[in-house]
Amino acid sequence: MDVLDLADKLWRGELTVEDVHPFSLIGEVQEVAEGVAFVPSFANVSAFRTGDGLVLIDTGSAPLAEHVHRTVRTWERSRLNTAVYSHGHIDHVFGVPLFEAEAEASSWAPPTVVAHEALPARFDRYVLTAGYNEIVNQRQFQLPDLRWPRDYRYPDRTYRDALTLEVGGTAFLLQHCRGETDDHTFTWVPDRKVLCCGDLFIWASPNAGNPQKVQRYPREWAAGLRAMAGLGAELLLPGHGVPIVGADRIRQALAETAELLEHLHDETVALMNEGARLDDIVHTVRGPQHLLDRPYLRPVYDEPEFVVRNTWRLYGGWWDGDPSHLKPAPAAALATELAALAGGPRRLAERARQLADSDLRLAGHLAELAWQAAPEDPDTNDARAEVYDRRAAAEASTMSKGVFSWTAAESRRASEQSPG
Repeated sequence: MDVLDLADKLWRGELTVEDVHPFSLIGEVQEVAEGVAFVPSFANVSAFRTGDGLVLIDTGSAPLAEHVHRTVRTWERSRLNTAVYSHGHIDHVFGVPLFEAEAEASSWAPPTVVAHEALPARFDRYVLTAGYNEIVNQRQFQLPDLRWPRDYRYPDRTYRDALTLEVGGTAFLLQHCRGETDDHTFTWVPDRKVLCCGDLFIWASPNAGNPQKVQRYPREWAAGLRAMAGLGAELLLPGHGVPIVGADRIRQALAETAELLEHLHDETVALMNEGARLDDIVHTVRGPQHLLDRPYLRPVYDEPEFVVRNTWRLYGGWWDGDPSHLKPAPAAALATELAALAGGPRRLAERARQLADSDLRLAGHLAELAWQAAPEDPDTNDARAEVYDRRAAAEASTMSKGVFSWTAAESRRASEQSPG
């Protein structure tokens, strides 16, 4: 797999990100510029030769750490001098121990890990909420055997706003940007015109709304993208997806990603300032279609609708403006009452099946109400599984597919285990 050829085909529309999902690429190391290598992985790794060893931008996930180490070593054998974490998501930060073990065996100086100062608190939170993170990532990625890590390689050195690293005659300019995370770093290597942006650009609509994860920051993210667009980079190495080659393409991709985030943020805030409820805003604000049609902004992972919700959460808190939701009755009690009015949970389930042909969103509501009113009933579980299987099939994003598929599987298991 030639990642630069693949990148060109994606840009030109000869392939789509639906064909080559940015989270699906796992391949061998490839030199993409003189002294610069790229490892396509679930989370990519970028490597730089210097006069005093290697510098890695991100280090890969635990399941792929051996792959990353092995393939990097086919390209360059010098010691790992420095590893920079673009942010603390677990798919980016688990490759260092193999290089440390190698350094010890070779009597080399151990590598230094550098990250933003907010990153250690993220690792602390991951340990505190390991069970929750295990559950939501099993659901998001449809990986029921996924286990959330409890031990992390913390950074040796942190910085606040910006940091210049000099390694073997090469300058690496690190810049903080709150965006997908509060601890994000993009790295600019001016001598080589290479920009490593972490997950601030991923060949997909920005992950600024993830419904199961902590706060994102779309306004500051957009500002960071515009700052990166002004650097004059000629090679962009992202945290997911393939590189982008050429200053004009890079400027366009970064600026249009910023434009999408700014639009969603500003339209949401404008309606909030008018007193609109979250429900009204979610069903009003849309991403501009000309942007969503771009090959690098397709909603194949996160979705603009979720960015709207996250913007509300950032400024408006958890209450959605519906007074009945401020101190609600238990969901099962409401479902039981509505089911009784409709003629029983099975009537709701039957109507959900009927609506699935014309309105999957409404069908989902009724299927969930039927299940909440009678969670042990095999008919309501069958209807819920059927509706949410159809919902998953109709979605493009990893996040929607994950939640809907998990829901359908939950009801299928319950139906199979029912004595009826």
